[in-house]
Amino acid sequence: MQMNYTNNQTTLKLELDWEPEEHHIAWAITTLVDSIPTGDLEAESSWTGRPEYPVKMLLKMLLFSYSRSVFSGRKIAEMGDENLVMRWLMGNIVTVPSYRTINRFRVHPRTKTLIKRLYSLFRTQLTSLGLIDDSALYIDGTKLAANANKYTFVWRKSVEKNEPKLDEKSNQLYDQIIQNEVDLAVRQETDGSLDSTELKAVSDKVSNEIDNLNQVIANEKVKPGGSQNKRRRRKLKHYNHLLKTDLIPRKQNYEFANRTFGERNSFAKTDTDATFMRMKEDPMKNGQLKPGYNLQVASQHQYTLYFDLFQRPTDTRTLVPFLSSIFTQAPNASQYVVADAGYGSEMNYQFISDDLEKDFLIPYGMYEKEQTRAYHKDKRKVANWDYDEYNDCYTDLDGIEFRFHNYSIRHDRYGTERKFKVYWAVDYFEDPQRQELATTQSGRPRQISINANWEYFKNKAKEQLSSEIGRQLYGQRKIDVEPIFANLKAHLAFKRFSVRGLSATWNEVGIALMANNLVKLAKVAANLKEHGQKQEGNSHKSRISFLFSYRIRVMSRTLFCDRQTLELSGQSTIKFVFCKRFLILYRAFSPPIVGAIAAAKKPEPIIKTGSGLITKSLNPLVTPGAFRGTERARTTRSRR
Repeated sequence: MQMNYTNNQTTLKLELDWEPEEHHIAWAITTLVDSIPTGDLEAESSWTGRPEYPVKMLLKMLLFSYSRSVFSGRKIAEMGDENLVMRWLMGNIVTVPSYRTINRFRVHPRTKTLIKRLYSLFRTQLTSLGLIDDSALYIDGTKLAANANKYTFVWRKSVEKNEPKLDEKSNQLYDQIIQNEVDLAVRQETDGSLDSTELKAVSDKVSNEIDNLNQVIANEKVKPGGSQNKRRRRKLKHYNHLLKTDLIPRKQNYEFANRTFGERNSFAKTDTDATFMRMKEDPMKNGQLKPGYNLQVASQHQYTLYFDLFQRPTDTRTLVPFLSSIFTQAPNASQYVVADAGYGSEMNYQFISDDLEKDFLIPYGMYEKEQTRAYHKDKRKVANWDYDEYNDCYTDLDGIEFRFHNYSIRHDRYGTERKFKVYWAVDYFEDPQRQELATTQSGRPRQISINANWEYFKNKAKEQLSSEIGRQLYGQRKIDVEPIFANLKAHLAFKRFSVRGLSATWNEVGIALMANNLVKLAKVAANLKEHGQKQEGNSHKSRISFLFSYRIRVMSRTLFCDRQTLELSGQSTIKFVFCKRFLILYRAFSPPIVGAIAAAKKPEPIIKTGSGLITKSLNPLVTPGAFRGTERARTTRSRR
């Protein structure tokens, strides 16, 4: 028989209240969002116009939808209509926000402030629960695809190559226009090239000259051989056409590209903040560059505590600004900074040690290779040479001595200054064999450059990584920060942004990472409850198992003896006289001893108490009826 079911008529029992199950993620979302102070939410609210949707409600809707891998604004609005948990999170708001409202909210600059506040409260919550501490921060990065078209790239090298050609063409056209008796006088004396504003001024003057020629031609008479003004007008129209359709638009594009590049070498036309990077997802296996952003995460115990979004493809140059933002928010965020070899550089080491005064567990690029046997046997590696600190000289494995020659300062393409000490090989003019080892193929003395500051930080990195706490913390890095990216990309399926622009994508990835945090926190709470129930059940089972094994052990002693004395609760001594062959029916799942003894060939068991022998059983569950229908056992061993 099926249950009574109806959905098109009123029933007497109306369910007016509903809540998600105990450890549903909706509770974690509600607890966190409701902890935001009201003053932070109403700071920028307007007192005019239509009432706004509650900020907490919109934030809850976004967090829940992202935890369910729903990123489209239309799909989120649809969840508000159809999803029961989403309706519970919306509370008493009957009208579901439109997808436009949801999209405007998640890209608004005000939302960025709320997300920062949300992460601060989340860190406080984890600290109060004892889930994180200030021991270490694990840092790593991943690349996320931008919401930009694939082949809309603009390259810096292409602009730098083609813009001078355009300037040269503009200058030639400028000279040709002057030769046609057009008074321009717009070229800047300080610069040899014309910008887009000056080219527009040239085009306007040419247009005015064409208008004047039109009036002259309209009033002039027909001349043999054609009008010279018409030929001049034809040239000016051609020049003006080149200016308006080619030179001015291209110059405007180059100027826009130069303003947009900044420190980057590329950007996408449909999302100018996105940079072309080499993604790990490369189905064609050709290293194709795609527009994206570089996400940096600082975590502990697989919770994202801090994050930031960068336009630089490499991780090395993101560490300093990322750590600056972290320790600006929380000066005592952690004592150790743990990251992989992609972050190992002199600038990063110096910033962490000198500016932040923290310890780093970051290997440099050659750290793993330097531990190999082949590296220690390589004659070319200066690390294997002998150094005389007193005389400040190096001696290689062939006995060639290198003495200090001069200082050198170098700058990389980002402007970072590095100081080197240059050593030259000694001139062994008396020994041709050693002289050959001390010179290059061109006959010049061999040279080595030593960066003392870099060598100091390399040795410090080795020392910290080889320490006991260093090995422990660095070994924890892979299982701490890497699962965050796995959950974000594989479980939440967040691999591509739904919005455009650096500020908007920062908001979206912040919501996605917080949704990932809350999913983990809800699972931890559910697992703790399940573990507690299992522990309680296991303890009950262990008590039953112990009682069962104890009784079986005691009863089994009677199988190979005629008489056995059992102590029950320390009250009385019960002596059973058994034969060697008998059957014990024993049930072990109830506290009292329940069983039946069959196939006994002896009358009622002899029970000895303090007052004498009686034939009545002390246990009412073991009754004489249990022995009915069985053959009487012989009373003595000799008569068996």
